Amino acid sequence: GQLPTWLQGILLRNGPGMHTVGDTSYNHWFDGLALLHSFTFKNGEVYYRSKYLRSDTYNCNIEANRIVVSEFGTMAYPDPCKNIFAKAFTYLSHTIPEFTDNCLINIMKTGDDFYATGETNFIRKIHPQTLETLEKVDYSKYVAVNLATSHPHYDSAGNILNMGTSIVDKGKTKYILFKIPSSVPETEKKKSCFKHLEVVCSIPSRSLLHPSYYHSFGITENYIIFVEQPFKLDIVKLATAYIRGVNWASCLSYHKDEKTWFHFVDKRTKKEVSTKFYTDAVVLFHHINAYEEDGHIIFDIITYADNSLYEMFYLKNMGKYFEENNKLTSTPTSKRFVVPLQYNKDAEVGSNLVTLPSTATAVKEKDGSIYCQPEILCEGIELPRINYDYNGKKYNYVFATEVQWNPVPAKIVKFNIQTKEKLQWGEDRCWPSEPVFVPSPDAREEDDGVVLTCVVTSDPKKAPFLLVLDAKTFEELGRATVDVEMHLDLHGIFIPEKDLKADIE
Repeated sequence: GQLPTWLQGILLRNGPGMHTVGDTSYNHWFDGLALLHSFTFKNGEVYYRSKYLRSDTYNCNIEANRIVVSEFGTMAYPDPCKNIFAKAFTYLSHTIPEFTDNCLINIMKTGDDFYATGETNFIRKIHPQTLETLEKVDYSKYVAVNLATSHPHYDSAGNILNMGTSIVDKGKTKYILFKIPSSVPETEKKKSCFKHLEVVCSIPSRSLLHPSYYHSFGITENYIIFVEQPFKLDIVKLATAYIRGVNWASCLSYHKDEKTWFHFVDKRTKKEVSTKFYTDAVVLFHHINAYEEDGHIIFDIITYADNSLYEMFYLKNMGKYFEENNKLTSTPTSKRFVVPLQYNKDAEVGSNLVTLPSTATAVKEKDGSIYCQPEILCEGIELPRINYDYNGKKYNYVFATEVQWNPVPAKIVKFNIQTKEKLQWGEDRCWPSEPVFVPSPDAREEDDGVVLTCVVTSDPKKAPFLLVLDAKTFEELGRATVDVEMHLDLHGIFIPEKDLKADIE
């Protein structure tokens, strides 16, 4: 095929790549050692490269020729001869475990730099052209967090907004929203952006020892949206996991009879909206987008009715991947919540406060809290991406993978939120990854551009490839095949040529 001449830059992807070290294996697909790979677009040609992230975790494991650093679904025991006293001592000194720096989920841009990110307090700087692993950054040196998301947001000035959980710090557990500036003052050229990190706001966890798990959050022009779901981490179990010989994933549990709470933080005042908004129990990984309209916040998320998704990626279940019996017990559902921030305070109890045309409702309860019910947008899509220029604004299109009942994506879809129309691309025994939208330089409309996705195949005669689709029509513009084994990855970003430093120090 033919690639558009304007498509110049690097598609950088991240995900688990190595699941066996020596005689030891990880239990869970999300535990594998991070493998970075990139597609460089230059003058109509595509170049591929891949490299393992040389994290401390990677180095320790390779040196020992076995897994010695614990991951979320795999607990490792570095010294098999440890006696019970040593074990007890380690346990006491590590109430919060020393987490891994195997940053395998996403790529984050900070100023001119790029970092591989996971969900712990560590991120690793990488060289976008050579994929070399550079220094390690520990968020907890700059802000009191033990965990952080790998789905930050960027404002128009390139500043990063992210959030993390501070576990039982000074007797409190809270969610912290923080901002990392995209650049540092000229006078401090040697300093990193992280030294100028500022806390925007902290939200106390509803429970000291059971904070909510979250993978992403939402933003609009004036608000930050955090959904506190009843899918929770048990801190006492987390602290004793090592001594009990279980993995950290077993410390997560879903409380299906509890509520899901919505928190809205005003970016200007840095204060949380005082009204209590909630909905029924859900499990949520990905926010799609959010915006404001006529005194309402509208936000779109993908939810599940249980936490079976995580279970499906245990490697013992992965072998059954393509068999019919390995089905999600809950299909991902895209939901739109419409939350009235400004409403008549004298409205009657039981009345719907949503004044926009939508099937979503927000009903006033006796105690003044507001119970929100969503509008269902569609079912069966995951790994959503949008034209990021429309992040926090009213938008039409979601680019996503289609998963139906199997956790492995079989198709790429473009879903029109307003008209509910769907365009899709799929081929037999082809498994695409998260689609990334790249706008064309002279884009006038939201879907002017291309969609990029890496496709692995289970057909031995077919090589994996990078697919380029016209984002408007979803017709294939071209594909670049790769003659090495490629892995299913998780997330990544496209870096336009202008954002790449010609010579990175």
